[in-house]
Amino acid sequence: MIIFLFADFRNGIRTIPLKLHTVRRIRAVELEKVLIERKVLSYRLDGDNVRMGINKNLGFSADDRKENIRRIGEVCKLFVDCGVIVLSSFVSPYAADRNKVRKLHEDSGMIFIEVHVDCSLQKAEERDPKGLYKKARSGEIKNFTGIDDPYESPINPDLHLHSDKLSVQDEVDMIMKYLELKKLIKE
Repeated sequence: MIIFLFADFRNGIRTIPLKLHTVRRIRAVELEKVLIERKVLSYRLDGDNVRMGINKNLGFSADDRKENIRRIGEVCKLFVDCGVIVLSSFVSPYAADRNKVRKLHEDSGMIFIEVHVDCSLQKAEERDPKGLYKKARSGEIKNFTGIDDPYESPINPDLHLHSDKLSVQDEVDMIMKYLELKKLIKE
């Protein structure tokens, strides 16, 4: 099973590039802790551990983002094939790329869960400890999704979390309840 966590910041539709924010990553880290506590074999992939290795040669152009998500999908498939729940926490701004990863897994009989992490732009900018939004708005950072690059919000995610209205624990609880309800993990 692969759980894709996507972030979407509304009011000018804004999602943050892979290494530039922690909204998705925080949820994935906390979810991973709960799964480990429950003895569920899982692994978290995010910009920190993928962009430093297998995808270190990619930038943030549209083509590089497409290739980034394609590679991540393939890596996730390898993990899932050996029974690991993969928590994949990335910005994937293009619906076509997300759909290709979903199809890759579903065509192999694997479960793909899309979790849309939704947050207002104002709240996202308030949470930005590195000042990256300011840099993107000033033009210092290029290809910043939602500022000078597009983002296509998921139309029908499996789970939609409003991170500016819920605590991280509430969101983790919602994901766990979803997994239990779908009988993907034991209660």
